[in-house]
Amino acid sequence: MAKKKEKVILAYSGGLDTTVIIPWLKENYDYEVICVCVDCGQGNELDGLEERAKLSGASKLYIEDVTDEFCEDFVLPCVQGHAVYENKYLLGTSMARPVIAKRLVEIARKEKATAICHGATGKGNDQIRFELGIKALAPDLRIIAAWRDPKWTMQSREDELKYAKAHGITLPFSASNSYSRDRNLWHISHEGLELEDPSCEPDYKKLLVLGVSPEKAPAKGEYVTMSFEKGVPVSVNGKKMKLSDIIRTLNELGGKHGIGIVDIVENRVVGMKSRGVYETPGGTILYAAHEQLEELILDRETMRIKRIMGEELAQTVYEGKWFTPLREAICAFISSTQQYVTGEVKFKLYKGNIIKAGETSPYSLYNESIASFTTGDLYDHHDAEGFITLFGLSTKVRAMKLAEKNK
Repeated sequence: MAKKKEKVILAYSGGLDTTVIIPWLKENYDYEVICVCVDCGQGNELDGLEERAKLSGASKLYIEDVTDEFCEDFVLPCVQGHAVYENKYLLGTSMARPVIAKRLVEIARKEKATAICHGATGKGNDQIRFELGIKALAPDLRIIAAWRDPKWTMQSREDELKYAKAHGITLPFSASNSYSRDRNLWHISHEGLELEDPSCEPDYKKLLVLGVSPEKAPAKGEYVTMSFEKGVPVSVNGKKMKLSDIIRTLNELGGKHGIGIVDIVENRVVGMKSRGVYETPGGTILYAAHEQLEELILDRETMRIKRIMGEELAQTVYEGKWFTPLREAICAFISSTQQYVTGEVKFKLYKGNIIKAGETSPYSLYNESIASFTTGDLYDHHDAEGFITLFGLSTKVRAMKLAEKNK
């Protein structure tokens, strides 16, 4: 009786790299290959995947829709924390990798697999994010990183197409270069071609997928209202909907008005600089709307510490450390700040800009009687004199000491 083959779970996108990995795994490791495509809202990129995977030698394909889990458990904490990596990147790929790793492990347990394989390259961040996630959730499983494996000899798309052809697999891919893209409900990233030269302007006419450039946006702005309850967005323009549908709605509005297009040279975890263009139309609006409401509600010191925690969260998520005590602790603090973040914000979308148009909250700390230039009952201008004396005491003492020494 033939020995039953061990199973490997392949993180499968349907692209050339992961499709070629299927016969490569069978040839080099004699595994039964089970493909898992984790759907984080990437849309029509899933068309034809099952036929392609099985044609390439996979015994089974799971297409797992985790869009709502992705939005509610991974995107929302980053929105509430205003987690932005290096002041620009809204973590679209970084937030998706841990939920993908989580589902890969769940399928591995279900199938009693002994290994998980991914097709991330040895130069990027994704290898780190996938592998840290898998190690945290299933330290006993073997991880196969095809591009780092000594048995992997392919170095180009041409090599991969030749390998497939030699194994009797015809694939709907060409050897021509194109942008390297990663897409989910939150964003789409673009790398490669002219973007590899930082001196070149991006070719937005052929690059953009989710919307238009600000120059191509309508000449007339559009007003939008959003409501939040305890830091969670619950409606757009008066229509209540779940978070994933809010993001879809904002993506459409933002794309139409040229919102959320960012050209970044970022510092990867592995040490190199990388240039990419990110489209995050709905996410950019959601971050801005949430921050707009928080301005009314959070006190000064909480806002200061929360800003620091947001930067720490961005760094932690970017580095693939989602399943760590540190990330949980940061998110616990951020979550505690959201208890009173309830209210409505209004803004105008116009040619790449998000322009504030008012906000209200039953928990607003803004008091017109105090803030007004006219003297109100709650604030006496003379009170500031004693405060300034004490607040500036150390500055005055230092100046006096320096003056004494310089005599």
